[in-house]
Amino acid sequence: MLKSLLLTLAFALTLTASPPPADDSPAAAPRSQRLGIAHISLVADATNPERYRQALALGAGWNRWPLYWDHVQPAPQTWAWAAYDQLVAGDLDHGFSINAILLGRPPFYQDGERIAGLNEPAFSDGTDAPASGKTPNPANPWAVYVWEAVNRYKPGGALARLRGWDDDKGIRVWEVWNEPDHKPSWGGTIRDYARLLKVTYLVAKLADPQAQVMFGGLLYGTPDNWLARVLAIYINDPMREQHNWYMDMVAVHSYRYPWRSGWLTLYVRETLNAYGLKRPIWLNETGVPVWDDYPGPLWVADQPDERVGHATSAQQAAFVIQSAAYAWAEGADVIFFHQLYDDCGNQPPGTNFPFHRGELCRGGRACFGDAFGLLRNPRSSVCYSHHPQPGTPRPAAQAFRLLARVLGSVPHDAAAIEVYSAGATAIAFDRQQTRERIYVLWNRTFNALDFSLPASQNSAALYTLDDERRVRPSPDRFFRLRLPPATPDNYPDLEPGDVTAIGGPPLIVVERLGTEPARDVLARAVVRRAGQED
Repeated sequence: MLKSLLLTLAFALTLTASPPPADDSPAAAPRSQRLGIAHISLVADATNPERYRQALALGAGWNRWPLYWDHVQPAPQTWAWAAYDQLVAGDLDHGFSINAILLGRPPFYQDGERIAGLNEPAFSDGTDAPASGKTPNPANPWAVYVWEAVNRYKPGGALARLRGWDDDKGIRVWEVWNEPDHKPSWGGTIRDYARLLKVTYLVAKLADPQAQVMFGGLLYGTPDNWLARVLAIYINDPMREQHNWYMDMVAVHSYRYPWRSGWLTLYVRETLNAYGLKRPIWLNETGVPVWDDYPGPLWVADQPDERVGHATSAQQAAFVIQSAAYAWAEGADVIFFHQLYDDCGNQPPGTNFPFHRGELCRGGRACFGDAFGLLRNPRSSVCYSHHPQPGTPRPAAQAFRLLARVLGSVPHDAAAIEVYSAGATAIAFDRQQTRERIYVLWNRTFNALDFSLPASQNSAALYTLDDERRVRPSPDRFFRLRLPPATPDNYPDLEPGDVTAIGGPPLIVVERLGTEPARDVLARAVVRRAGQED
């Protein structure tokens, strides 16, 4: 993820804890296989029951974390799996699926910015052709690492045998690096990454034919389209069709601007289409840090230019729903929010300071950090451990839980997107399994809007972040809804018609599925500034 913008800092704000989820028992929470959270568990804190309890209460179905090569291979002939064994076992025993990131490089396998031996054949017979009975080439250390990791943690692998697990219990999703198109993350070339992905695919599939190999989450922070560039390399590879173009799925990352979550999903889909390919697309990092809550820079409330790229806690909650709605509308499969707690953000472990209102920002001292978390850090955290209400949820936690409950637990299909000139956005999803239509609505202006949604039934469920109730249509068959205004966030590079990146608090309307297509329903909706006469 991107480093936080450097800020100049002074203001005081009274903090209040958000209420916890209404029912935080794991049995009561839906388990969404379309929603995940980054870093539910940590390799340094792999058995923390509170982290699991909170994630279960929110309804997450997936966890995502890096499996660092340099941590599990401290010396050329030595493997050290104990810490990751605990982490994997904790996740799986609590029912989470795992998106594991193959990442890192031991110093003894360093070749400048590259991984030593990566261009050597993947297999010990001197070829890149997988076949039963083959083993990885010792001259290609990355191939050996992938082989060892997959064989240890796959269903039926070494850890499963040690623990006596059922045949289906293990890791199946393997992501190849994190943000390879972000220079601080990947120092090699695009061709180097194409080779990394190819070797991973060939070796992982030989170790576990049911493994799913993911193109590492792309940040798209530059004009360069790494996915297209890698595909352009593979198009000249005679093995590409036989081996599924060396990828089963593609991941993207989107921060701070909800609209971009949908746009990047569409961009990846169209890039794949250009090569005649279809792959699941995961948005496996999305989020926005808050400035109005410790460890964020609370004192910048009256300095708009100094909080660009940050949000209020209320805006962060709106972001959660809007980012997911945009991404799902454009065909994303699974969405991960970054992150469960603030943890250490982008800062080194141990970065800490007491709660303050700007007075510590002297002499280059660390005085603020990333507040991405759905929950605030507890007192025991190694970073940012001085929140006045430690371990409590932010409003974004309730937004995630609402997503899991309404949209995350049962499959749905994108039905329509409508962007109104008056400043509202509406996205409709049809859920055939339950015969329901779900509308996600929000305001992109600084004035309240009245939204008249054509009704196909005599009542609907209306959800906000604070309330749930039944609504009935007016005599002329419209649900009359008030969309609260957005607040300024000073985000640059907005799309035409947007005055702020994050819209106002969203509404979710669920009614029985009618016969009229969603696009026709939304085309008949009427949007006006609040109080405006017909």
